[in-house]
Amino acid sequence: MRIRTLSLAIVAAVAFATPAFAHHSFAMFDSEKLITYKGTVKQLEWTNPHSWLRVMITDQAGQPREWGLEMGPPARQIQRGWKPDSLKPGDTVTVDIHPLRDGSRGGQLVSAVLPDGRRVGGAGAPNIQE
Repeated sequence: MRIRTLSLAIVAAVAFATPAFAHHSFAMFDSEKLITYKGTVKQLEWTNPHSWLRVMITDQAGQPREWGLEMGPPARQIQRGWKPDSLKPGDTVTVDIHPLRDGSRGGQLVSAVLPDGRRVGGAGAPNIQE
């Protein structure tokens, strides 16, 4: 009976701890590099656990390509100066990112300059006040 109770307690502890382990690492981003791009907003996804900014950035061949830029959760983004309607599809935005290490089109948003000229923070940025 004791072993059964202990086993049940261990299973319950692991089940409750699993969501804490589920949060991913940011090792896929190259935090040593900071790259600036200018592009056109495709979509601002205001979602948990992370918001995303989808931006069309013109590549070296002159073709617009979609980039997925990971941000923090909406509550944190509000602290960094964002609102759910800060950007709309078609807006021009300048972004500073930590690119993905594998070279694919994406990264961690560090900051952005909105169409009105305000600079706001992204996933790993401090609060930016201008």
